[in-house]
This record gives sequence, structure tokens and C-alpha cells, in this order.
Amino acid sequence: MSNKEKELYEITPFTMAVLRSKDETGNHTTYILEEERDCLVYETPIKIIDHACKYFGSSLKGRLEGTRDISNITHKAPIAIDPMSGIYFFPTASPSNENCSWLSHSHIKEIIRKEYNRSEIIFHNGERITLEVSYGSMVNQLNRTAQFRYSLENRMNSEPQAF
Repeated sequence: MSNKEKELYEITPFTMAVLRSKDETGNHTTYILEEERDCLVYETPIKIIDHACKYFGSSLKGRLEGTRDISNITHKAPIAIDPMSGIYFFPTASPSNENCSWLSHSHIKEIIRKEYNRSEIIFHNGERITLEVSYGSMVNQLNRTAQFRYSLENRMNSEPQAF
């Protein structure tokens, strides 16, 4: 994989993870993991996620409000960046936490418990990353995202209701 620096990044169905990182001088950056490549972006993960939400017609705040209305999830809520393309992400911590990274629900194959409250994420393409997030928290986030996704997709596929 190549490690290219970028100024702006668009989340696509190929984006697997939006990982918080720091450059050699301590500035906040984001490491993007895609199916076929990776890149470094000089923005925070929350700005990249918000930009992606806006690209698809909302904002991170709007997507979080939608999640709350549909599923009553209020803390570390998953979001549908673009439900039509199946782009659902969930945070590894509170989005207001500078250590928060975001993972694509569709790309996760397995989560493995590691020592010291860490988890290894295995993606469908074989790529692996280890995060400083407990196994229980990661499994909970994955399951909540699946439930939210199911609820939203059922809404989108159901007959329109008269108001």
C-alpha cells in the first residue's frame, strides 16, 4: 500500500477506517484505510466524517439526530453517511474525544480480544489493525450499528405512510 498525503478526502464504499493519528510534529492527522490503499490526511477524523455527511446531504449532527430518532442510541452513535450506498460508520469513542476513530460496518469481518483492553479488527480484505478499545465496546458498537442499519433500511424499504 502506498502512503500518500492528501488535503481533502472523500469517503466512499471502499473506505474501511478513518483513524486518528498524529504526524511527526504532533499535529492531528487522519490515517485512511481503504480496500486497495491507504493515505494520510491533514484533518481530524470528525472533520472528515462531517464532510462526508455533508456531501451526502446532511451533517454529522444531523446524522446523529437521525440515529437517535430511529434507534434511541445517544452515546457513541453509529451513523449512515449514505444509506443508499451502504456506507455506515461507527465511532470507537465519543466523537468529541480527540482519540475517536471511525470504522465502516460493512468492511469488518471479525473482532479479536487482545491484551490490555485492546481489540484487533480484521477486515474482509485481510487487513488488520489493533485499537486501544476494549473488545466488549467494539462488539457492542458493531452490534448497535447492525441494529441501526436494519431499522433504517426497513424504514427506507417500507410502504410510504400517509401523514
